[in-house]
Amino acid sequence: MRRGAKARPASRAAKKAERLHFLKAFLRKPMTMGALCPSSPALARAMLQDCNLKDAGVVVELGPGTGAFTRLILDRIGPRTLFLALELDQTCVARLRDEMDGVAVYHDSAERLVEYLSCHGREQADYVISGLPWTNMRPQVQDRILNAVIQCLGPKGVFTTFAYAHAYWLPTAGRFRKRLKQHFGSVKTSRLIWRNLPPAYVYRCRR
Repeated sequence: MRRGAKARPASRAAKKAERLHFLKAFLRKPMTMGALCPSSPALARAMLQDCNLKDAGVVVELGPGTGAFTRLILDRIGPRTLFLALELDQTCVARLRDEMDGVAVYHDSAERLVEYLSCHGREQADYVISGLPWTNMRPQVQDRILNAVIQCLGPKGVFTTFAYAHAYWLPTAGRFRKRLKQHFGSVKTSRLIWRNLPPAYVYRCRR
């Protein structure tokens, strides 16, 4: 991993290939991908709004998929920022490792976030940015991953994630919102991002 390196700009052909790759990943594991197409640039910008990544010591991305958020994170982190990502889909991992310099990508569950921070000699992250499909998870898995996020966030740490508008009333979505409010002192919800398929909104959580 080269510090300060950035993702290579995506051409139109590369973007088309990314969408196709994402669709194939969804067909392989629909419950872990959560959507038929990658998150839009509009959602990526909303996810990172007010995040001072340039001065961050450690940034973690959970479930980067094909890298819709990863590229923007790489553009915004500082030269000394440690950037880790955990992804379950092996094909996505291989693609990210090939195309994204400056991020250490691990093929593993987000539940093991604390262990991977420890491997880098770190205990806390300044930002945890999640693209995980929370509403598709069993309650026990939701809890284990959220507990790992809470354990590793520093006192001023920020956790950002998103959810799809059409899933708002699902029991798992309501349960997740309840857990966020139980564990974080501040939970803010963004406006609806219509320029995403499907439309989505962002949760920004602070300790």
